[in-house]
Amino acid sequence: MPDMRAYPIALLISAAAVLTACSSGEQKAAAPAPPPASKAPASSSAPAAKAADTCSLLPSDDVSKAIKIPGITSKAGPAHDNPSNGGKATSCEYVVEGKTAGALAVTRYEGRKAKPADMIAAIKKAKPGAVDVPGFPDGAVFYTDEQKTATLAAAKVSNGVPVLVNYTGPVKMTKEMMTPLVHTAVAKA
Repeated sequence: MPDMRAYPIALLISAAAVLTACSSGEQKAAAPAPPPASKAPASSSAPAAKAADTCSLLPSDDVSKAIKIPGITSKAGPAHDNPSNGGKATSCEYVVEGKTAGALAVTRYEGRKAKPADMIAAIKKAKPGAVDVPGFPDGAVFYTDEQKTATLAAAKVSNGVPVLVNYTGPVKMTKEMMTPLVHTAVAKA
């Protein structure tokens, strides 16, 4: 099994790249900001609740089956707000033996009128080699990156709000392995 110590950093970088890609197509990715750790109690409790909700979108048993490793558990991951594009991301980390085996991120763009097709097109533009994934009504894309991770991202509009749902895991995960995971999460997002 590959060493998964680098995955938390790679996942954060991937999430930042996706968030930036869905902003105004012309902006370049900036270095990812560290997760907000020292906010006022009123504002830090809301992202924590949303992050916990993110874990409810995809059961850890589903991840265990997809990667064929028993004993996967989930825990709330970092939340990140991006004022430049209005994205509010929450995440859930899937862990085995204390190491991150993958992560689900959900980014909601409150107040934006982005179309799912435009969100997917922005990712494809930012990630050379990204391929469309059939079976998602509003579009999905799969790509691997230089950090040796694989990501499947799907876009939709939920209650009038554009939403991007992505699962990032080790590069050995195929789009066929990730598709049912993202389908499950998108259906509940």
